[in-house]
Amino acid sequence: MKVSDLRGILQYVPRFREKIFVVALDGEVAGSQNLGNLLLDLAVLRSLSIKVILVHGCGAQLLQLSNERGVPVTSSDGTGVTDEATLKLGIEASHVVLQELMQGLASVDLRAAYANVIVAHPAGILNGVDTLCTGRVERVETTTLQTFLNEGIIPVIPPIGFDGEGRTFRVNSDSVALEVAEAMRALKIIYLAPQGSLKIADQLVRQLSVSETEEIVRKRRNLLEPAQVSKLEHAAKACRGGITRVHLLDGTQNEALLSEIFSHEGIGTMVYSNEYQQMRRALKKDVRALMVLIKESIANAELVKRTRAELTSMLDDYWLLEIDRNLVGCVALHFYPESRAAELACLYVAKSHEGQGYGQKLMAFAEQLAAKKGASHLLALSTQAYNFFQQKGGFTEVSPEELPPERRRRWEQSGRNSKVMRKATQFAASTVSASVSAGSSQEN
Repeated sequence: MKVSDLRGILQYVPRFREKIFVVALDGEVAGSQNLGNLLLDLAVLRSLSIKVILVHGCGAQLLQLSNERGVPVTSSDGTGVTDEATLKLGIEASHVVLQELMQGLASVDLRAAYANVIVAHPAGILNGVDTLCTGRVERVETTTLQTFLNEGIIPVIPPIGFDGEGRTFRVNSDSVALEVAEAMRALKIIYLAPQGSLKIADQLVRQLSVSETEEIVRKRRNLLEPAQVSKLEHAAKACRGGITRVHLLDGTQNEALLSEIFSHEGIGTMVYSNEYQQMRRALKKDVRALMVLIKESIANAELVKRTRAELTSMLDDYWLLEIDRNLVGCVALHFYPESRAAELACLYVAKSHEGQGYGQKLMAFAEQLAAKKGASHLLALSTQAYNFFQQKGGFTEVSPEELPPERRRRWEQSGRNSKVMRKATQFAASTVSASVSAGSSQEN
């Protein structure tokens, strides 16, 4: 591990300390060779004072028992119809997974306990079909869970519930994770499944808002695996219910859990309930961080040198791009009302976030802002990134005479001989979005 990696992890520790993470393992992940690595990752979380509740599925183990004994099952995931034979195998499969998890947690020096905390009731008759022993979570016994957590014990919750009369029901583990997280006011739910991250056209989808998640489920349901649809649906419900982040990860991939939690971009798919990425005005308290962000680019003569005093005096012109509350990009927009012109300046994205489209998003944001201010055209000056402005932004090179008189004088005095780029603003002067999604680049 690099020292920089450790620093990256430590910035999250104050935010996550004493918070609850609900980690949900599919049965196939619980039976995979990566289980030992995942449990080590849980040990890392516990060492950082993060409280963990572990929910597990048992679908893969149930199907294995079914094949071994020649007993057909009516449902493997705790939805649909669960007959008596399927329920019996489900209980046995759940015990197999529970035993495996208990042994594994003990091997990494973690205290754990089986938590019989799911009060369920029959799912009932759905679409005219009696679901028999399939259950729905009625409530979660939070007192028991809180007691375990206060004692440093990881509760392990199976996909089995009981009603007030002692009847047993098979419940869906995705639903259990959701109900437990809401009841315990968890900070995150982490769903771990084989190929758990969402890909569209072979491209990993890194972040989704609640509305985007619901739209994908609505439009692409038939193109996705049922297990993935379930997790996306439950992720959206969780975010609507107050959980700020839900992560979908490939549980068979080593280090997936830590890499997702302790990095800005992660390696899986995150569904979020609030603005994960946002543009906001720079404040006086941001000046130091802004100077640190652009320091390297100034040293490489990509950006014009700006002193603290200069930044402070023009701070209202600067906007910052944050990802999960971390500064990763900036852009400035200087307005020249007498010429109905605006200058896009100080467009920069941190090296760690280049190549992901943030520069284009910052540029589009500045263009919308210029239109709102009444500018008829946008200007950009650059010594090294002019190809970016031309190819990605639709700018064309013009003569320095196109600059407003005041800006022309400063261009001449600088001696940088920057190329002058111009673009007519094309956005209606309406609402400028307060958030930004994904993108990259550097600038003037």
